[in-house]
Amino acid sequence: MKPSRILIFVLIFMAVQTAQAQQNDDWPNLKKYREANAKLSAPAANEQRVVFMGNSITEGWINQRPEFFNGRPYINRGIGGQTTPQMLIRFRADVVALKPKVVVLLCGINDIAGNTGPSTLEMIEDNIASMTEIALANNIKVVLSSVLPAYDFPWRPNMEPAPKVMALNKWIKAYAAQKKVVYLDYFSAMVDERNGMKSIYHTDEVHPNKAGYAVMEPLVEQAIKKALKQ
Repeated sequence: MKPSRILIFVLIFMAVQTAQAQQNDDWPNLKKYREANAKLSAPAANEQRVVFMGNSITEGWINQRPEFFNGRPYINRGIGGQTTPQMLIRFRADVVALKPKVVVLLCGINDIAGNTGPSTLEMIEDNIASMTEIALANNIKVVLSSVLPAYDFPWRPNMEPAPKVMALNKWIKAYAAQKKVVYLDYFSAMVDERNGMKSIYHTDEVHPNKAGYAVMEPLVEQAIKKALKQ
């Protein structure tokens, strides 16, 4: 196994262990961004602030491609290992309170993996719908991202997530149309013949590498522009 893959597996394991340890004292990990949120000033008059809300895929984005966030009014609020119920609990603190124009929501894969216990697609859908409704009620435009392709989970193998990913994406797309918010389709741009992620875009079947994020960046920028025009 290549050293880079070993490192990724270690980081994933640590993220899952950290998430489990937090269940007793701070299950949604509200403290992770508390200080940063408190230091963040209100948006400038013409600022088109965008919050990226998600799990390790979102958190890893700013770590691997910081240049994408530098110089843009983009705020990364990803937390490794998180599931949608955890994100729903911290949604007001890490999104609404920051007063963005747009929230980009990318989530669901850890629910499918069962990171915080068994989860049905309906449970994931309810949490995504709740976050969307909270955002809209606070005049925040919403970009609902498809779940990225995943053939297997390195931390929980042989779960065959691809069919659930595709079913969830079908629902997200339909729900986005129903609520008249933007649907962002990463899946089609990154999927391979197995309905997993193309090997050139990942190192562990789930998390994008720099090439993967490079594919995602123009897609999300287009989606943000579309949302701002709505």
